Amino acid sequence: MATELNSTKSESEQVDGSEQTRGGNLYRPNVDIVELPDELILFADMPGLGTDVIDIRFEDATLTIHGRTPARQPEDATFLVREYGVGDFYRTFRISENIDASRIRAEYGDGVLALHLPKSEAIKPRKIAVEAK
Repeated sequence: MATELNSTKSESEQVDGSEQTRGGNLYRPNVDIVELPDELILFADMPGLGTDVIDIRFEDATLTIHGRTPARQPEDATFLVREYGVGDFYRTFRISENIDASRIRAEYGDGVLALHLPKSEAIKPRKIAVEAK
C-alpha cells in the first residue's frame, strides 16, 4: 500500500524537497530493497499502471520513479462509496557511486515495479587466489 500525500506545499515538499506543479493526489509507493552479490533490486508497489505511463530517470546520482494513474471511472460517475484514490506515484532515491548507472534496468508486472541496480565491478566481492611458491 502506498502513502497518500495531498497536494499542499508542505506535504509535497516531504516527497523529495521540491514542490508539486500538478494538482491531485500523490502517492509515495512502498518499496523493498534487496541486496544480492551483484546488484540491488528495488521493488515498488505501483498498481493499476501500464508500462507506457511509468517514467524512470537517473540524473545527478538521483533515481526518480514516476507513474501516472489513469482514472478508473467516468468523470460524471455518481459514487455510493469511494475508497480507491486515483493519483500519481512518485519516489526519489539518492544512488551511490557504487551502482553502475549505465546498466540499470526495469521490469513491471502484477502491479510491482522491479528496478535492477547492478553494482559496479570495483565494489563486488572477489576471491583472491593463493599461489604456491
